[in-house]
Parts: sequence; C-alpha cells; structure tokens
Amino acid sequence: MTWRGWTTLIIGGIWLIIASFIPLGGTGNFVNDLIVGIIVAILGFMMIPEHASWQGWIIGLIGGVWMIIAAFIPGITHSYTVNLVNDLIVGIIVLIVSLFERPKKTA
Repeated sequence: MTWRGWTTLIIGGIWLIIASFIPLGGTGNFVNDLIVGIIVAILGFMMIPEHASWQGWIIGLIGGVWMIIAAFIPGITHSYTVNLVNDLIVGIIVLIVSLFERPKKTA
C-alpha cells in the first residue's frame, strides 16, 4: 500500500465528493466537484497497490490540472472565494502527489 494512493483517495476524491454537497455556490461547482471527485477517488483507489504507477499520472493530468483550471472559471466557482480556494488547493495537492508517482523501470 502506498501513501500516494491513500492521500489521493482521501484528499482528492473523498473531500471533493463531500465538498460538492456543501452549499456554497451554484450547481456548476457541485457538478464539477462531484464528477472530478468520483474520478479521482476511483483512480486513487487503484493507486493503493504498490505496483500501480500509471494511475498517478492520469490523476495528475485529469484531476489536478483540471481542478486548478476550474478554479479560475467563473461559471464553475460562481466567483465565490471559498470555491476558488478549495478547488485550487485540492488541485495543487493532487498534482504534487501525482509527481511522486513515477513509472517504475522493469529490468
């Protein structure tokens, strides 16, 4: 079991799913956080075994980069600073964790 998988599953996936149900903004943030949270949670769960390394790159590209981009889209965050900061922090954490997940060379 890897810490990267658990960190991504809990912070990236489960937190985004929970945060989508906190009534802070409009439906754009709800749908975005819910869909990305489910995708990141599934891929984070797949990262937990020690031999699974390719999911980390997918999570970094799909989850982390998208959450950073989505934080600055007014239609998603509805210009609420809380939504912007939440999406930005989660995106940065998921992206940083995914950088630790490198494909292992097979000899």
